[in-house]
Parts: sequence; C-alpha cells; structure tokens
Amino acid sequence: AWVHGDPRKVIYPTDSYGQFCGQKDTLNENKTVLFYFNILKCASPVVLINLQCPTTQLCVSKCPDRFATYIDVQASYRYKPDQWNYFKQFCKPGFNNPRKSVAQVLRDEDCPSMIIPSRPFLKRCFPDFSTKNGVLTVANQTTFKDGRGKTRNVTDLREAANGINNVLDARSVGMKIFEDYAISWYWILIGLFIAMIVSLLFLVLLRFTAGVLFWIFIFGVIGIIGYGIWHCYWEYDHLKGIPGSDLTVYDIGFQTDFRVYLQLRQTWLAFMIILCVVEVIIILMLIFLRNRIRIAIALLKEGSRAIGYIMSTLFYPIVTFILIAVCISYWAVTAVFLATSGEPVYKVMANQTLCKYANLTCDPETFNTTNVTKVCPGAQCTFAFYGGESLYHKYIFIFQLANAFVFLWLVNFAIALGQCTLAGAFASYYWASRKPADIPLWPLFSSFGRAIRYHTGSLAFGALILAIVQLIRVILEYLDHKLKGTQNSFTRFLLCCLKCCFWCLEKFLKFINRNAYIMIAIYGKNFCTSAKEAFFLLMRNVVRVAVLDKVTDFLLFLGKILVAGGVGVLAFFFFTQRIPVFAQEAPALNYYWVPLLTVIIGSYLVAHGFFSVYAMCVDTLFLCFCEDLERNDGSTAKPYFMSASLHRILGKKELSPKKA
Repeated sequence: AWVHGDPRKVIYPTDSYGQFCGQKDTLNENKTVLFYFNILKCASPVVLINLQCPTTQLCVSKCPDRFATYIDVQASYRYKPDQWNYFKQFCKPGFNNPRKSVAQVLRDEDCPSMIIPSRPFLKRCFPDFSTKNGVLTVANQTTFKDGRGKTRNVTDLREAANGINNVLDARSVGMKIFEDYAISWYWILIGLFIAMIVSLLFLVLLRFTAGVLFWIFIFGVIGIIGYGIWHCYWEYDHLKGIPGSDLTVYDIGFQTDFRVYLQLRQTWLAFMIILCVVEVIIILMLIFLRNRIRIAIALLKEGSRAIGYIMSTLFYPIVTFILIAVCISYWAVTAVFLATSGEPVYKVMANQTLCKYANLTCDPETFNTTNVTKVCPGAQCTFAFYGGESLYHKYIFIFQLANAFVFLWLVNFAIALGQCTLAGAFASYYWASRKPADIPLWPLFSSFGRAIRYHTGSLAFGALILAIVQLIRVILEYLDHKLKGTQNSFTRFLLCCLKCCFWCLEKFLKFINRNAYIMIAIYGKNFCTSAKEAFFLLMRNVVRVAVLDKVTDFLLFLGKILVAGGVGVLAFFFFTQRIPVFAQEAPALNYYWVPLLTVIIGSYLVAHGFFSVYAMCVDTLFLCFCEDLERNDGSTAKPYFMSASLHRILGKKELSPKKA
C-alpha cells in the first residue's frame, strides 16, 4: 500500500486525462475546481463524487458565473472578443479556433455546448440552484439554452438539484454547528471536568453507599410490583358484575384494539398472577442469595477502597485511548493508501449509444491511431477510475481484509494490555497482608512493566483469537449486506444463525479473556492455562459470579446515568440561560443542543472510562477472593488475605488475625 498508494487521488479531483486539479508544480496548479461539460448527464452529486459522470471533465480556475452557449459565443466572437476569451477557459486546453464548425466542436467535445452559473462544492462545479417563491431557479432564471438549439427548463435538473440542495443545507447546518463549537468549547471542557469530578466522587462514595443504593432499588422494585398486584386486584374486583366482563380471551378472539382486553376480569387476574409469581421469585432469591448479595456489595466497597489507595489506575484509560487512537490512525491511513493504489484506467466514451467500443479500456497515447473514432465519431479515450489488472490489484480487497484483521488484533491487544495492567495493580492490593502498608510502590507502573516484559505473547494470543472471531463477524455482515436483495429465505436464515452464533461466541471469548488476563497478572502463567483455571474457578462459584455481575452492572449503570444526567441537566440550564448567576456568561448559540449533546455523551464516556476501571477492580478482587477461599483456610499457616468485612460476612475467623 505504501509503495503503490497515492492519497492525492482522494484529496484532488481528477480530470478526463487522469491529471489532478490543484496539484502543485503541475499545469493545473491554479486550476483547483473540476468542471463538467454537460452536467445534465450526471444523475446526482453522489455519482459526481464517487463514480465518473459520462461527460468530459476539465480542471478550471473558477466555475462559470453566467449563462452562455457555444453557438452564441461563436457567432459574436469577432465583435465581442471578451465573451470568447471568457468561454474558452472552459474548453479543452489549447483550443482557440472559433472558426471550427459548431457540429465538429460538439462532436469532438472541444468545448461545452453551454455553461451555466455554478459554484464550487467539494472542489467540483455544481449548478447554482436556489428556490424563489417555491420555484426552482438558476441565477433567478427558470429556463436556459442547452446550446443545441433547445430551450430547457431548470426542472430538467431537479433530480440533481434536490440532492445538491440537501447537501448544501447540510453544509450550512455544519457551519453553524462548527460556530457553536468554536464559541462553547471551553464550557464543554468545563462540563466534562465536572463529570470527571462527579465520577471520582461516586466511586469514592461507593464504599459507603453501595449497599444502601442496591437495597433501596430492590425494595423499590418489590414495592412497585406490590402496588401492581393491588391495582390488578382492584381492577379485577371493580369489574365484578359488569356485563361482558366475565367473558374469556378465547371467547372474544384476537382484537386489534387491546383496550378491549382490559375490560375482562380474566386479563387482570392473569396480570395479578404473573406479578405475584415475579414477586415471590424476587423475595425467594433475596432470602436464599442474601449472603452472596452481601458478599457482592462487600466486594464493591472493597473495590472502592482499593481505587482509593491506587488512584493512578483511574487515569490509565487515557493510555488505552491513545493506543487505540494510534491503531485507528494506522488502519485508516493504510486503508486509504490501499484504496488509492490503482493505476489510471481509461475507457472509450462515445456519444452514440450503439457504439460497440463504448466503455472498453483504451490507451490515450495510441487512441488516435485506432479506428474507434471512425466507427464511432466523437468517441474519446477519457479517464474512468483508478484500478488495474495486475495480480496486486486483483487482491486489493484481500489486502483490505488483512488490514482490518491487523486493526482488530492491535485494538484487542491494547485493551488486553490495559486489563492485565489494572488486574496486576489491584491483585497486588488484595494479596497485601497489611493494607495499605504492604502494597508495592508504584503498583500500576510495576504491573504495566510486568505485562510488557513477561506477558506480551499471552496477551497477543488472546487478542488473536478474539480478532479472528470479529473478522468472521465482519465478513458475515459484508455477505449479509451483499445478499440483502436476494429472495433466498434459507440463505438469509443461515446467515442470521451464523451472525447470532458468532456474536455469542465473541461475548463468551471477551468474558473468558478478561478473566484469563486477571489470572495471568496474578500467577504469570500462559494464556491457555490461565483461561482454563479462570473458567473452572468461575464455574465453581457460578452463583456468586451471576450475583456479583448483576449487582455491579446495576450500580455502575446507575452511576453512568447519574453522572451524564446530572451534568446534562446542569448544561441544559446553563446553555439555555436559565441560571440567573451565569446568564450573561452563557454563549449565544445557533443550536443549544450541540454543546448539550456533546456534554451529555462526553460525560457518559468519561464516566464509562472511570467505571470500567472500577469494574476491572471488582472482577480482579472477586477472582482473588475465590482463590483465597480455595487456597487458604484461615489458619496460622494459611491465613486469609480478605478484608475484615468479608470475614464477618462469611462468618470465618482467623486463628491469627491480621490487620486488614
């Protein structure tokens, strides 16, 4: 890619001769805009930008600013030379023969048959469309001469005009959004800083509030379901004696208006039974899993305490973000070089629809010596696209897949490195006999050094397995997109099943990899051994895993919503100038939702970054806790390393208590 690629093919538009418009040190250095001889042949701006419009294209210094036809200019060139001098800049380079017959000029496409007022967009000349009193116009005119003896209506360009106007409207909105960002960027940064402080406070306070938040939520759910049971009973009793309420669902059959079912006692009885079953299940789970829930809450509090001792871990996601940004940049640049590594391909462009040579490849240097122009008068050998027939060009798609695979592998490795580093730091906290006295100095940096020095191969192997599955998912999505128009139900069903299976496999591998990296950080064994030991350790504690996972997910989700929602509400009142103290400080915006959404999404991502560290901390402490229970028995020879709060929950006492 780096040898054959040329990003200029993306940056600069290309004329019919394969030359770049606006490239320095070329004849087109001052000709930065691409001009189309006959814009009517182009269906839409998407065709103009991505494909090739079937008309001659030239690099020009500026777009036309007036209506003119070659017939009129040629007829008046003797006494109006200025008109000819203006028009010829849109003709082929070097053409200056106004005496040549109009038929020959149009046949050879030396000059366009007409020019219309245009403006540059994406370095291409598009007609200057506008709407006046609901009527589509070009430079305030509704008709124009096409240079071939006909007067045409601007509505002939409606298909292209609609797309162009939508794009131009989007550009106008984009400029306003850019202005809003330019005015409010520092207030956005202040909002994100507030989100960071709130996230830190939430994590620190979790050691005191984790249990309270969880039990408030649980009892709130029980109360809401209880109210639902009472309401269902009230509706059931209220409908007693009302004509028709004793009918069954089977009696009335299927009804599109579901309110009909609410008039039946049987419906409310069914709702009440379902809610009663759910209520009983939740209460039984609380009774039988109360000890495991207490352990989960204790581990959450312990995680908050561990982060309090190793605060540097909260900022490690910045390192992961930088590494992933480098991976994305490498992949994107390589993909662009690959996509632009083709050679110029020229094809025969003929005005006649029945020309047998149309769309065949040609060589512009030898084209005039062939008989194509004799068979198809006016045919030209013009640039079509970048490609090639060599072995390299045939396999560019395969190279793009390989590049995508490398990207997935590198991203997964960066994530694995972060997980192993954090796991090593938090494991050093758990296995410290006296906390925090025995925690090693600079635990995060020490763990990062160990991961780089000793565990690079294991992390790369785990990332490789995950990248292979993700690449298969990408290929399946590509096939699904390609086969979307087919009517083969079996193929669609098979693809759907494969996508579902590989999605599940990816989720399972991410779970296994995460715990394998924790075991690697603790024991330093290879990936396969660590994955096996982590899997069987989790299976021996599967109920605790399920309870801890759900409790952690709930509290962290609650925290993310709290941070993003709280900062979002504050930003809303600020940007809408509803805070009297800061009303004068709030910037005047085109769209107040631009910085508002940025603050909300940014706050959620900031909270997610901090809470991902917390989730890794809890998972690491949980595996250490399970290992502690299996390896030690609380005796003097094998004392527990868990905290005093976990001791009390388990009801186990050490023979030789240590200061925890």
